[in-house]
Amino acid sequence: MRIYKKETVLNAALSRISYLFDEFEDVIVCMSGGKDSTVCYELCKKIAGEKNRLPLRVMWIDQEAEWQGTVDYMTGIMEDKNVLPMWYQMPIVITNNASSYNRFSYCWDAEKKDDWIHPQHDLSIKQNTYGKERFHDLFDAIIGKECSGKKACYIAGMRAEENPKRAMVLTRGVTYKGITWGKVLSKKNDHYTFYPIYDWSYTDVWKYIESTGSKYNKVYDQMFRFGVPVSGMRISNLHHETALKHLTEVQKIEPTTWAKLQKRIDGANTIKQIKLNSFTCPGSLPNAFKTWKEYAFYLAENIIQKQKDREKWVKQINYDYEFSFISRGESIETDFWKVAINTILSSDWDFTKIQNFRLTQCVNAFRQFHRGIKQMEMVKHSKYLTKAQVDEIKKAVQNENNKRN
Repeated sequence: MRIYKKETVLNAALSRISYLFDEFEDVIVCMSGGKDSTVCYELCKKIAGEKNRLPLRVMWIDQEAEWQGTVDYMTGIMEDKNVLPMWYQMPIVITNNASSYNRFSYCWDAEKKDDWIHPQHDLSIKQNTYGKERFHDLFDAIIGKECSGKKACYIAGMRAEENPKRAMVLTRGVTYKGITWGKVLSKKNDHYTFYPIYDWSYTDVWKYIESTGSKYNKVYDQMFRFGVPVSGMRISNLHHETALKHLTEVQKIEPTTWAKLQKRIDGANTIKQIKLNSFTCPGSLPNAFKTWKEYAFYLAENIIQKQKDREKWVKQINYDYEFSFISRGESIETDFWKVAINTILSSDWDFTKIQNFRLTQCVNAFRQFHRGIKQMEMVKHSKYLTKAQVDEIKKAVQNENNKRN
């Protein structure tokens, strides 16, 4: 549920960022080259200027398989005299969601230098001295080393609107002095990540960029030109689980990038050729199968290449099947197995799709009902509840109101 206040999201974000600059000795803006991190960068640069905290530290972990438009945009930022660049073009390992056969991609592999998707820049940091090679592990390691002994934080552009999981993370638990919109990296070292535009809509983001004339990643213009919905535009490395759909557009938008990408990233060309059918569940159940569950397990057995990954998938599926009371409703069971299939087809071994499904309001209402909780708010999200169950909720709420009166 949203609560609207008289204060604008812009003023709220500026106030939050100003507070963080007062609280923390080191403030680092994390950027991906996307619209949300663009807004965070512009707001932080404004506050840093007002507080005599320039140059602003800006970090970008360049994953090599990036849009050229992202590289061009981020190069402009890193070359700004008001920026202290933390541009990492160093060997790391990231998940390759474009392939079921090669789960990982090795960015900036020296042995593949001739095939790099774009070259290293003179300003970038090229040696990994942090003792970590996985993308998500690097954030803790970098701030731990670069800000050792200092109270420090990252500022990043995560927004609650993007998916249910993020909404839960950004609104439930207290991170720092009453703030929910953040993440603890190390309480002992006073290291955190904060998301000051967590309550913005994508329309707020684009309104700010347009009204201020801020520079932004021009790949968005090309996505719009080729019919990508504004709310569905995603800037990230080109084989990330949430960006796979954009692989089908790279050849049209950046043909030079595509020529390098299909050579460097296993599975990219397959997705380009068979498009969404390569990583999304079909609309109707194939004739050879009696149930979506049967189809899901068939795909798991034949597509997931490693036994440990199959076992991990089965364990996660069984947990969510029981946790969400899936077996108690036909429509929710169908949708659940479709999500499970999408997980396999997109090699989503972080189980982002399943977690997002579990956190949707409709699933939550269904689960709450079967736990014996009956609240009128659940009726608005009753997709998986029968009419009789909805009537039961209304009756229970009415009886409770009568008792109170």
